[in-house]
Amino acid sequence: MSLAACGTNNNSTGSASPLSASTAGSSTPASSIACAQGSLTASGSTAQSNAMSQWTKTYQTDCSGSTINYQGGGSGKGVTDFTSGTTDFAGSDFALTAAQKPAADARCGTGNQAIDLPMVPGPIAVGYNLPGVTSLNLSATTIAKIFSGAITNWDDPAIKADNPGATLPSLGIQTFHRSDGSGTTFNFTNYLQNDAGSAWTFGHDKTWSAPGGQGSKGTAGIAQGVKTTPGGIGYMELSFATQNSIPYAKVGNAQGKFVELTTANVVNFLSKAKITGTGGDLALTFDYANPDTSAYPAVLVTYEIVCATGNKSATLPVLKSFLGYLAHSGQDILEKNGYVKLPENIATKVQAAVTAMA
Repeated sequence: MSLAACGTNNNSTGSASPLSASTAGSSTPASSIACAQGSLTASGSTAQSNAMSQWTKTYQTDCSGSTINYQGGGSGKGVTDFTSGTTDFAGSDFALTAAQKPAADARCGTGNQAIDLPMVPGPIAVGYNLPGVTSLNLSATTIAKIFSGAITNWDDPAIKADNPGATLPSLGIQTFHRSDGSGTTFNFTNYLQNDAGSAWTFGHDKTWSAPGGQGSKGTAGIAQGVKTTPGGIGYMELSFATQNSIPYAKVGNAQGKFVELTTANVVNFLSKAKITGTGGDLALTFDYANPDTSAYPAVLVTYEIVCATGNKSATLPVLKSFLGYLAHSGQDILEKNGYVKLPENIATKVQAAVTAMA
């Protein structure tokens, strides 16, 4: 249950993480949680597993008599379990799709709606293994060409242009991508589709479709592949890079700036996301073209999928209590576990949506 997130200013020269991805927990005082007794069952996103593990531990400690059972299994399983009525909410690395929405709404009962509540932001690091190279700039176009196989050597002119004055080895590039369906892949390819222009022609999806490279199951497989392969490069949640001492690049954004992965730079990007859901749904669309030169654009956000109305009366109090904790003081544990907090403009809407659940 390892995963996810974040990452000072554009002029920083190092690639070491300024954000600790420690797995140390954070105990929230009981007085900050509006406790309710009961039991909840949920499944889904593994990207938020580190956070959910800490949240459930704290909630169950501070709210004696409550039980929160969150199993991973991936976003697809989470949505399937929720729509079949076997869980109280689902965790997902992306909002409900148009194809999933009708079944999710039906699970909530006639006239009711399932909604997406953004909860855990996690930046995606582009980790690399280049002996002797501790700082690396990669534009979106260059990243797209590397992962599509158009650039195959580390001393390629395009990489040199991104890193003037740097000494780059004449070493073959080995890319690593997810072989399983992944919200990380969905969001990484979404970044490339939006910011790399014509250099990326493979769209964005949870399933990797570009040719070549080596597929690895789970982010742990990508991190291991990069760490043990000179010339390797892969996309991964930040905690995997920090836990494995894998350096990661500053990536190009829509303004053509190389941006380091820091908390502030991730928030600069997330705070400009647009809520595109309707009727209380808080599905987000990222603004990849936003004018902030310090916005770090390779980001994912996990969602808790839940019924806005039509919840069971027996579980509604503890469901609102637990999700309310996540959206309020629970956000304070995220940076300690490799994520970032929701920007305030989004967090307040999530808090209001939880309060309105019925």
